[in-house]
Amino acid sequence: MIRSITSKLKPAGLTTRAIRKSTIMLSVHSSSGPIIEPILPQPQPVSVPPTEIPAPTKGNNKDAKSEAEDDVLFEDVADKGVFVLNRPKALNALNLSMVRKIYRVLKEWETSKKLVVVKGASGKAFCAGGDVKSLVLALNEPGGEAIGQEFFRAEYTMDHLIGTYKIPYVALIHGITMGGGVGISIHGKYRVATENTLFAMPETAIGLVPDVGASYFLPRLKGKLGLFLGLTGQRIKGVDVLLAGIATHYVPSERIEDLTKALLTTGNIDIDSTIKKFQPENLNQEFSLAPYLSKIDNYFSAPTVEEIVNRLEADGSDWAKDVLQLLNNMSPTALKMAKISYDKGSQLSLAECLKMEYRLMCSTLTKTSDFYEGVRALLIDKDKNPKWNPKTLQEVTDESIKQRLELLPTSKELQL
Repeated sequence: MIRSITSKLKPAGLTTRAIRKSTIMLSVHSSSGPIIEPILPQPQPVSVPPTEIPAPTKGNNKDAKSEAEDDVLFEDVADKGVFVLNRPKALNALNLSMVRKIYRVLKEWETSKKLVVVKGASGKAFCAGGDVKSLVLALNEPGGEAIGQEFFRAEYTMDHLIGTYKIPYVALIHGITMGGGVGISIHGKYRVATENTLFAMPETAIGLVPDVGASYFLPRLKGKLGLFLGLTGQRIKGVDVLLAGIATHYVPSERIEDLTKALLTTGNIDIDSTIKKFQPENLNQEFSLAPYLSKIDNYFSAPTVEEIVNRLEADGSDWAKDVLQLLNNMSPTALKMAKISYDKGSQLSLAECLKMEYRLMCSTLTKTSDFYEGVRALLIDKDKNPKWNPKTLQEVTDESIKQRLELLPTSKELQL
């Protein structure tokens, strides 16, 4: 029995459906429960160690099977469709089961609906990322890299579909929105934040490059803000998500259900005007990073990560010291991968960016990678003391980064 996902909405003609077809789960280790990308601290006023989002409690096989069946809920509302990411105990983290279901239904709805809305099952999270722990655990098995390749291929294909969707796509990004949760929202035309929205791209803390199209959307934020967010994993919240250009609208959380109802029950509507009816009249709040934007543009316009660090060190302010502490915690290899993907992505299409990111991510799917070490240190052993290899930015050669960008065999390239 599928739970209603629009508790205040039951218009005539509403039909409900759940996609229950069996799909391959993300990995053989999924019984351990999904582990999601870590939340990084604000660089001001005080830096603290990265914090892991807690994993859900373990359940029995029956519970796991039920979650696999209902991890995404879909409803038809006349000529509109709504789907809900339904893993609240896991902060709605994406797995392969979910990605496959979402892609299949979105393809169908693209030609049969006039509007699609996506939301999270709880107010705590829209979607906090992906099951990176299982991808690393799979690397302990022969051929385990194929699991990561399959997941990233499916996820990026879904993200590309959203970015090229032919009908309006509205993402209600209420709560934690990180990593994969950004990918499933930011490429749509409308992204509605609330006071509880918490955005971050924290991949460099676990040896990964910001992905899900980050090399496309981060360079297109104002100035060098996108590079700053991608390298540091800085989190921003509430109205700041709108002011940064990540969200397109801001609506208080107590009005989200009414907005959802208006979007789904009104006939032919002007979506932008409809959302703005629920937006506060006075949004004259200053962006929390506004006092630092000129420094961000100056320091992060440096041609190399090393020079970014040099400029921050020369600044000497408490803010600069906190940013340096964040960067010092990150994988040097991941920082350089993030910088080159940002630079190249500024001149590429979304499809080209996703293909580039796929090559970079595939290069991390080894037991000797910083990705393996970062997840081990932060999410498995939890000693929070990753041993990056190489240890310093200076030891990460340009040639080693360029090799990660080389084309894969044709059969292994991401096809979009």
